[in-house]
Amino acid sequence: MAVYRFKPRLDSEWVLEKQSGEILPMGEVMRLLAAVDEYGHIAGACQARGLSYRHAWGILRKAEADFQAPLIETSRRRGSRLTSFAQHLLWANRRIDARLAPTFESIASELQEELQRLYSEEMSVLRLHASHGFAVEGLMRLANGQDMLPLELRYRTGIEALSSLDRGECDLAGFQVPVDEYEQPILKRYGHWLNPDRMLLLHLAERNTGLFVQPGNPKNILSVQDFVRPDVRFVNRQMGSSTRFLVHLLLERHGIDPSQVTGFDSGEFTHLAIAAHIASGMADVGIGVETAAWRCGLDFIPLAKERYFFGINKDLVGTQSLQRLLDLMNGEAYQAYVRDLVGYDCSLLGQVQTLEQAFGAGYA
Repeated sequence: MAVYRFKPRLDSEWVLEKQSGEILPMGEVMRLLAAVDEYGHIAGACQARGLSYRHAWGILRKAEADFQAPLIETSRRRGSRLTSFAQHLLWANRRIDARLAPTFESIASELQEELQRLYSEEMSVLRLHASHGFAVEGLMRLANGQDMLPLELRYRTGIEALSSLDRGECDLAGFQVPVDEYEQPILKRYGHWLNPDRMLLLHLAERNTGLFVQPGNPKNILSVQDFVRPDVRFVNRQMGSSTRFLVHLLLERHGIDPSQVTGFDSGEFTHLAIAAHIASGMADVGIGVETAAWRCGLDFIPLAKERYFFGINKDLVGTQSLQRLLDLMNGEAYQAYVRDLVGYDCSLLGQVQTLEQAFGAGYA
């Protein structure tokens, strides 16, 4: 089988333009601030970034002069920490990364495909359409590290992915289904594309979904009923996403009109973008998977459990491509990765199921 010669990667990096026209690149500054935030002192940040102590301070002093604001506070007892100004800069950068990550990964996958065509080599590529998630992200990282498993990714909502599978535009369609009381409304929404005669399911994981709130929950937000309070700002997922539909179901259950919720019409594309939005103080509450809350240092209030599946057509069974994917998913590296995701249960990871086995006799 042909192998990848190149693996395209796109990274976000922003600049500031002064009134004089001078351009201030922010990439190096943001990476250094992130390292100081992580390690708690300049020396550790320098080692992590491969910078000399003198050069690092030069970067910081130049940035402080440009912003006319301090970025670092230092003391013998507490080491170094970011000022409030620097912390807000860092969270702005993290929101940018979280928002752009799905788009960049999809474009990189398209570039990979174009590069392979230039070499006129045949390659058996699995086409994955899925909503952005941590288990999918980890799978792509491992697959792209192995020439044996070319995996092409397009980030789509659950319905878009299932629709693509139905039209033969992808081989794997990622979608999530909450368990218990919210399962049937979601299945009804997906129903047009869930054909038991043609489709099987590849189980990824069960994950915790709930409220993201500031550390310590200063506004005492305990349920979606608090969304209507005038002092609560909500940040939502994008139109068409399954998480946004779950929000709709939660509000409906409590008789809440979405127009009563400040921020309901907002739309972020990833769980991590929701978390970064709240961590930066731009919103008070959002809904997503527990992993994102943990990564951004937020408190998490469980609301539901969701199962995440890849839908596949039955004619993919028995192919070498699917077997390589199953080998990867059942391998120790990926199993360990998913086990380490906060709020994820991987006990059924890699199992192939019928719709009936997953959802009951209604799909026989």
